[in-house]
Amino acid sequence: MGISMELGLMEELAQTVSFTELDSSSKARASFQWVGTIAALFLLLLNRTGQRSHMQTNLLVLYLFTSFPTVLFKILRGDFGRLVAFLATGANLFFPKTFPVARFILFVITPDWLAYGVRDGIAAGIYCLIIGVLLIITKIRGIGGFRNCECSLDSFGYFLGIAFLFFCTILYLCGGT
Repeated sequence: MGISMELGLMEELAQTVSFTELDSSSKARASFQWVGTIAALFLLLLNRTGQRSHMQTNLLVLYLFTSFPTVLFKILRGDFGRLVAFLATGANLFFPKTFPVARFILFVITPDWLAYGVRDGIAAGIYCLIIGVLLIITKIRGIGGFRNCECSLDSFGYFLGIAFLFFCTILYLCGGT
């Protein structure tokens, strides 16, 4: 009876440890998704009000595709997302400069095996780190390099947003592994 109690306690301990690791990993993933999404949306807003770089917008949409919170991602990939994509495509037919629809359709029509394959695991964090480095490079090139670097509110906000992107991605990589 003593051995069976010890085995039972060891099984409970193993389950508790696995739940703790899962809890830590899920907290890191949730903070990565929510903080990363807010920072990427902030950077998209700055990009649309600033120099309007298409390369930075595309990189931020790819970052959002990878780090978008799972609950919202499933809503966008469901019937609601299909309806919005249909309406956006119709609006794009009549007003092509006002409604660039190609970036939103990425969320809706990407096959499930690719969408969830990119989003799950450590590959998502590495992918987001690469996107962050590319965002920094495109921003530095956009302002004319280090010699022409100016300290403006737009540049400060952009680099602050990129710092949040890096912080939450590194936190996810450290907590998720």
